[in-house]
Amino acid sequence: MGPQVALLVAALAGCLLPAGGCVICDQRVVAALDALEKEYLPTHMARERQGQVMETIRQTVRNFWDLPYLEDAFMGVIDEATMETSVLGFLRSMTLITNSDIADDTFVKEFSWMLTLEKAAFQRNVARFQREDFCPNKCGMMLQPLIWCSNCKKQLHVCRKSTDCGVRHINVHEKEDLVLDCELNWHKLSQGLTYYSFYRVWGSNSETLVSKGKQPTLTKPLVGPEDAGDYRCELGTVRSLPATVIHFEVTVLPQRIIEETPTSNFETEEQLSPTLQPSEYPKPEKVLRSLLRTLLSAWERDGFHKVLAPHEQSSRTAEPGSEGTERKRHSTKSQIKIYLVA
Repeated sequence: MGPQVALLVAALAGCLLPAGGCVICDQRVVAALDALEKEYLPTHMARERQGQVMETIRQTVRNFWDLPYLEDAFMGVIDEATMETSVLGFLRSMTLITNSDIADDTFVKEFSWMLTLEKAAFQRNVARFQREDFCPNKCGMMLQPLIWCSNCKKQLHVCRKSTDCGVRHINVHEKEDLVLDCELNWHKLSQGLTYYSFYRVWGSNSETLVSKGKQPTLTKPLVGPEDAGDYRCELGTVRSLPATVIHFEVTVLPQRIIEETPTSNFETEEQLSPTLQPSEYPKPEKVLRSLLRTLLSAWERDGFHKVLAPHEQSSRTAEPGSEGTERKRHSTKSQIKIYLVA
């Protein structure tokens, strides 16, 4: 008997019990319906109608799990995520109705339409759950927590598939780390799991336990040729059968050869010195003016003989004809000033 058939039998048996209706299993929905009956209706509807209207609303919500138009027959169970999505949508719609402050026949009409829409939304949620999230394990044994809509009880459902989850071929280079990963995407959704056990397989009936713990991976650092071979991972459960068995075939390849390219830490003068663009070079006229200003300043401060003839001693006696030389110096000085002003 497959998992879906077993659930259908349980669901039919549940029909003999008071129906929970899935959404009404949540205490937040129960509290919202109680507040509607005790707080909202007394101020928005005649007393003689309140009891009948409230009973109709509750019965409609209980019948949410009656889904005759579902593509696949409803199995009568949902997971917590589907329940949460459906409950939040229902409560949001109820809040919109009560916040609108409508009364009497308008309230009955709007609330009835809201229940129709919410049941359709619940049907879509159930269809998605049965298509994508019910027993999502492709292999192994998953203990999936589900909510039975017939009695609002949460129980573990056994999703039993082939325990053997196949063989993985692992290539690793010598002197590198070997990592064997035993985790599957549905492991975090399953309950009743215990420990991951990794074994080194030596033959058909011989193996050695390498590690055991909560971590789903086995890491062997700096592997060598002796680490090549077969390994096995087994995830245990609170029941007698394991949840998952995965085999690994490990091949140790030769050590990688890494060619190192020498690099220089020295920088050339061109790298250290900024490179000037042609537009950044100073113009010759500016250079000449700067030199002449420096020359004129030194001339006026120290005298012509110290600036233009520093090798001559300052105490030298004037020779005949020195007056003409002085006039030439004065003329030269005047020409420099005229050039700088121009």
